[in-house]
Amino acid sequence: MNEIKEYTEKIFEDIKHIDENENDYWLARELQNVLGYHQWRSINELIERAKVACRESKYSIEDHFAVQSKMIKLAKGATRNVIDYKLSRYACYLIVMNGNPQKQIIALAQTYFAIQTRKQELSEKEYNELTEDEKRLYRRNQARKGNYNLNKTAVNSGVKDLDRFHNAGYKGLYNGETADDIFKRKKLRYREDILDNMGSEELADNIFRIAQTDAKLKRDNVDNEYTANSVHYEVGKEVRESIKRLGGTMPENLPTPDRSLKELEKDNKKMQIK
Repeated sequence: MNEIKEYTEKIFEDIKHIDENENDYWLARELQNVLGYHQWRSINELIERAKVACRESKYSIEDHFAVQSKMIKLAKGATRNVIDYKLSRYACYLIVMNGNPQKQIIALAQTYFAIQTRKQELSEKEYNELTEDEKRLYRRNQARKGNYNLNKTAVNSGVKDLDRFHNAGYKGLYNGETADDIFKRKKLRYREDILDNMGSEELADNIFRIAQTDAKLKRDNVDNEYTANSVHYEVGKEVRESIKRLGGTMPENLPTPDRSLKELEKDNKKMQIK
């Protein structure tokens, strides 16, 4: 049973997408395949029921079930335009809760989306009540997810040297500093991660850079490494200019926390063991 659950969770993670605002989403037709529905009308019936539940819960259907269209290939090279949905985590939860729990994949999906939806609600709702270290952990996770998505987009845009690509973004945001320059300025130890040694404000600056670069690469259909690097630099520079216009602190002038997130995570694990 444990092996099946781990495998199923990997399936849901594998088809998860992240948009330019760092929000997770799933596509209905990809979810359809994972849940084992061979015909669109079967999953569409669940979607319609889920929409009703969403409306009755006083949530916006448009926010959670964004209608999209896509072209699919038919026999002999023909194509057809079909409806798809960009589904929020909450939308997926409502869909699988309307499925048949006797199907093992549905039962496991119900557990997965119920737990993940609750985690997301807590992190968003209670963010302002978190301590600075807890905010750092939350933001670091956002940056990790954003960079994962940005790396995929960069490769699809023709980037082969990801280190150079990321340095372009850092140079724009940090007034010419590379990742190595930031590492040295923060006086970090060998193999320490610079993102693990940023406060929540500095992490937020980088999250914005990451998300906007990802969105612009897609929006402009960038298809070569030189342009991709230039885009990352310019976005980083624009984020820096925005901070300046708002009277904010430049990222290189923000304090480095006394302890890295790796150290904090180790302490949390020790406390859990005790």
